[in-house]
Amino acid sequence: MTRYGLIGYPLTHSFSQRYFTEKFIRENIADCRYDLFELPDIHELPNLFNLPGLRGLNVTIPHKQAVLPYLTRLDTSAEKIGAVNVIKFEADGSRTGYNSDYYGFRQSLADWLVALGRTAEGLQALVLGTGGASKAVTVALTDTGITYKYVSRTKTESTFAYEDLQDVIIDYQLIINCSPIGTYPHTDAAPAIPYPLLTDKHLLYDLVYNPAETKFMQLGHERGASTQNGLRMLELQADKAWDIWQQ
Repeated sequence: MTRYGLIGYPLTHSFSQRYFTEKFIRENIADCRYDLFELPDIHELPNLFNLPGLRGLNVTIPHKQAVLPYLTRLDTSAEKIGAVNVIKFEADGSRTGYNSDYYGFRQSLADWLVALGRTAEGLQALVLGTGGASKAVTVALTDTGITYKYVSRTKTESTFAYEDLQDVIIDYQLIINCSPIGTYPHTDAAPAIPYPLLTDKHLLYDLVYNPAETKFMQLGHERGASTQNGLRMLELQADKAWDIWQQ
């Protein structure tokens, strides 16, 4: 039995387990299973290293950066981003870290812009949140030619505070929620941006996928903004992870 799985905490609702289980059935991939490994503490990770048949792991919050010391090497994407969401267990017992979030976000954004008849040219982005997910997003934005500013509760030289957005949001038409705000079961929560200043030129991308329409997206839609959730990004990054494990 070849095994794959997801580490993180908590893992109450997992896209990955359902996606891969359905993939194994749909594509007649025999003798494979995908498990959830809730790890409150990353120090428990080595307990999985000798699990029979384990070939790969996905990594989610809060371990995308904490996992780095447990890896033998990093792929270029993971090294550039400084966060890992895919681990491949090599035949020699070593462990390689990759970042498929980068691919998933970049490709889904490109497809969305094409569908909207928009281009990346001249776009400026606000990235809400500074955690592991935001690192893949900002590298993808840079590689796409989109300038960005982080938004956090505390203002720094490179970061807007939320209260600063009142004066600048008109110039930043792409707004990406990389925080967990609005995730089920806290579906009434939304990042504290000035929604009344949004226009039909704004694009709101929420990495959250559960619920399908977050409060962030709903409030943007009410102002005429285009919105997208994180489901397509997840599908793309999952397919990329599978490709990595099969290399």
